[in-house]
This record gives sequence, C-alpha cells and structure tokens, in this order.
Amino acid sequence: MQNSQIAEQDRFATGTITTSGAGSEAAAAVLRNTYRLLAMTLVFSALTAMGSAAFGLPHPGLLLTLAGYFGLLFLTSKLRNSGWGIAAVFALTGFMGYTLGPILNVYLAMANGSSVVATAMGGTAVVFLGMSIYARAAPVANLPKFGTFLFVGILTAFVLGLVAVFAQMPMLALAVSGLFILLMSGLILYETQNIIGGGETNYVMATVTLFVAVFNLFTSFLHLLGFLGDDA
Repeated sequence: MQNSQIAEQDRFATGTITTSGAGSEAAAAVLRNTYRLLAMTLVFSALTAMGSAAFGLPHPGLLLTLAGYFGLLFLTSKLRNSGWGIAAVFALTGFMGYTLGPILNVYLAMANGSSVVATAMGGTAVVFLGMSIYARAAPVANLPKFGTFLFVGILTAFVLGLVAVFAQMPMLALAVSGLFILLMSGLILYETQNIIGGGETNYVMATVTLFVAVFNLFTSFLHLLGFLGDDA
C-alpha cells in the first residue's frame, strides 16, 4: 500500500484507466511478472506445506511465526530491487508454507477434514479470480482512500486476532476470520488496480502483497469451515 499518492490521484481523477502509451505497457509487464512469480511462490509454498504436514513438523508458535514473517518481509522489502529479492520472496513464502503444514494436519484429522481443506482451497481460488477479474474490468477506485481504509482495517483485525488468541475467545477469532476474508478480498482488488494504474511498479512487492492476501484468505476459510464442520 504505497507509492505516489499524488500521481494516483491525477491518474484516477476521471475514474478510468489509460490503456495506451508506455505507462500502460509498463504496468502490463509488472502485472504479468507479478502473476508469474505469484504462481511460482504459491506452488513452492504448497510443496513446503505438504512436506511440513507429511513429516509432522511442529508449528513454530505465534511469536516465532510473527518474528519470521515480519523479518523476512523486511528483508524482501530491502532487497526488492535486486536479484536477491526473488530469493527473499521464496524464503518468505516457503516459511509461511512451513507454518501452514501443522495447521493442515489439524484440519485433516477431523472427520470431514479433506472436504474442509478442499472447500477452503476452492473458496480462495474463486475469490482471488473473481476479484482479479473485477479489478481489471471495473472503474478504478480512489486508491489513496481505499488503501488507508484497508490498512486501518487490517491493522484492527490483526490486533483483534491477537486478543482472541491470548484471551482465548473463539467467537472473536471466528469474527476476525470473517473480517479477514472481506479485507483480503479488498486487498486483492486494491493491489491489482494499483498495478494496473502504475502505482505499484515493483513486481516483487506486488507478489508479496497478493500472496499474503491469498494465504490469509485460505487460512480464514479453513477456520470458518472447520468450525462449521466440527459444529455439524
């Protein structure tokens, strides 16, 4: 959620996207590179998650997960303009895949666990594809305001999620999962339109943003579907 708010305001003042010229060609190239890298990181993360689940590796815990995530995110941001940025992206997404493995084992141990995981994957795919298509077809939103709204919403949901974990409030955790589905859907829309409009010019960071959105979508769907399946 960064880059050239003044330029974005000028670009989106008419509510349309310029579809010709060097700027649009550069944006199209960033979008293509983002999708390519995103596809590779999703596959890599999935393989890491399956390996972690297959070997029964332990979850690192909330604090180590947060430290690893934010540390690798900072490293990726610092290296985003060099070839090492690609390696940092794979390190970040691989680490997140590793943390997902033990979570998958918990859900797969349920009576209908395979169905829950498959449905969560399907829901994530539908939301991502739907929001991506809509982002490319719909008039561009007021991205500076939309970005601020998303940032505040995500920060609020993150804090509420921590409260739910440490205070052991399962119903609050469910509400946060529902909120994250809405926020991550908005983040996919925001980042895609930000790339198309030329606000995001670094495909490494664009990939990280979309990957985080997909990851949180999937885990939020897992939580909600797992609760409903267990309750049934």
